[in-house]
Amino acid sequence: MSKISFQELLDAGVHFGHLKRKWNPNMAPYIFMERNGIHIIDLQKTAEKLEVAAAALKQIAKSGRKILFVATKKQAKDIVAERVKKVNMPYVTERWPGGMLTNFPTIRKAVKKMSAIDNMATDGTFATLSKREKLQITRQRAKLEKNLGSIADLTRLPAAIFVVDISKEYIAVREASRLNIPVFAMVDTNSDPNQVEFPIPANDDASKSISLVVNVICEAIEEGLNERKMEREKEAATKEQEEKEAAMEAEMEEISDEEPALAIDEEELEDIIKVKEEAPKKVASRPVKDEE
Repeated sequence: MSKISFQELLDAGVHFGHLKRKWNPNMAPYIFMERNGIHIIDLQKTAEKLEVAAAALKQIAKSGRKILFVATKKQAKDIVAERVKKVNMPYVTERWPGGMLTNFPTIRKAVKKMSAIDNMATDGTFATLSKREKLQITRQRAKLEKNLGSIADLTRLPAAIFVVDISKEYIAVREASRLNIPVFAMVDTNSDPNQVEFPIPANDDASKSISLVVNVICEAIEEGLNERKMEREKEAATKEQEEKEAAMEAEMEEISDEEPALAIDEEELEDIIKVKEEAPKKVASRPVKDEE
């Protein structure tokens, strides 16, 4: 996992907070100073918190569990969708569907409905419908795809969620908190860091800042997934080797248990050797007939 430098955070504008009058007092430990009426975030704290969050998310990904990304604000939605898609994690970049976590079975039904519509197109049912019905179903499918297409592979509740701007995504944070799902989040100076388990003090309005933080998090997740893949391959190879060795041992035991087809008793072996040794003597002692 690559360690983020102070200069990279500075260049991305991660240190810019909100106006002083909009600040949340609970963010005081993460504020370095005030300049021209704007709070400046302590980047040393940002780097520390980002490293802790990345390490924790790496372990979650390594365990094979899912991490849900939530970013519906205009500056973040495209960045998150593009980057998170590469690590094959679910994400919500459109409107947060209320009850997505607390009423997860209902959301799964909506996702299954999307699959049912796809099946209608393949099994010929779609062709039997009227033009109006086809149009209505197509529109319904497009709406479901827009809102739920990115979480189609989320078959159970996520192990954690990552949020950009907890003030905007307060419903998602509240639902996760109710279900004891840990929340990792970018927290600006106008938000309460005590609402989440892993706050990352950072500018959550600038696209460069969002891109940098999300990229670090996704790299950590990618590393976790790669380590999981390597461990599974190693386990599979070890298991295969053990099976081969066990098969060879069983085969050797089978061979050793079999009686030799031409087993010779020790006494018989001694008699044979004795006969072979006496044979030349008998030939030599036989009288030779005179030639006629």
